[in-house]
Amino acid sequence: MTTRRLTCRLALALTFATTASAQVPPSTDGQIERLKPGEYLWAPEIAPAGPVTVIVSLATQKAYAYRNGVPIGVSTVSTGSDGHATPTGVFTVLQKDADHVSNVYKDAAMPFMQRLTWGGIAMHAGNLPGYPASHGCIRLPPAFAKLLFGITRLGITVVITQDARVPVVAVAPRILTSAGSAGGDFAWNPALSPTGPVSIVISGRDRRVVVLRNGIEIGSGAITFDARIERTSAFTLQSVDMGGEHWLRLPLPGDPRTGELTAADRAKGHLPESFRTAIASVMAPGTTLLVTRETLASAGTGTPVTIIEAVGQ
Repeated sequence: MTTRRLTCRLALALTFATTASAQVPPSTDGQIERLKPGEYLWAPEIAPAGPVTVIVSLATQKAYAYRNGVPIGVSTVSTGSDGHATPTGVFTVLQKDADHVSNVYKDAAMPFMQRLTWGGIAMHAGNLPGYPASHGCIRLPPAFAKLLFGITRLGITVVITQDARVPVVAVAPRILTSAGSAGGDFAWNPALSPTGPVSIVISGRDRRVVVLRNGIEIGSGAITFDARIERTSAFTLQSVDMGGEHWLRLPLPGDPRTGELTAADRAKGHLPESFRTAIASVMAPGTTLLVTRETLASAGTGTPVTIIEAVGQ
């Protein structure tokens, strides 16, 4: 699905929505583009249930909320000003506090705070002057911040990108659906972190898979490929059904792809069957998958980007 089609889908759906919280008059075209600072669109009935993903575009100063892979809302935002850049990358919500008061910024009120890093980056209600003006946080209109807070849970995926693109639903990366005869030992100890969001990192250079739950490594092992991994890709698991796994592609800095998976994405990987089965046993909607050509010691896109924000002390 292209960006244009996805944008039109949301705009049209919101046009016929009956939620009283919509802040602009209905329109059949350009509704999202015409949002003014502090305005938002909200239509949760489009997808009443399922995992939530949030995409924040620094380029457009907008946040897109998806539930079960379907866009249900879009809002204007205000992100980090010069000298206080909002970091880009793939994050998880680490903490939620409806009445948070900052212990860093002079007891500033941050209603409906959803923490993304232990270094002070969060989404929260705040002033939206129409341009980047925060100390790195993502300010949301107060009403939208409350609505978003109400549908999220700890561990959901939040992507912050410089790009204006929004994600597309992709078929299952075959790296996780093809079990082969690759040998070698693997480590698997899910008891190290019994609960929490799961992230899977695959390194083309190391030919290795690492599985993290709640930011703690619970498994690792070797993987072999039929083709080189040419660039970094990120996905979040939307659902699993009889047709297999359905992943939502997450836009990353420097990644121009917005449509079909490329040949590099479809590079077949081989895992020991027992390791593949173990990984499948902990996957659930909201699981994050990162496939990178880089070594696990410095996984990234060549641009400063957080891959997985782990829980700190």
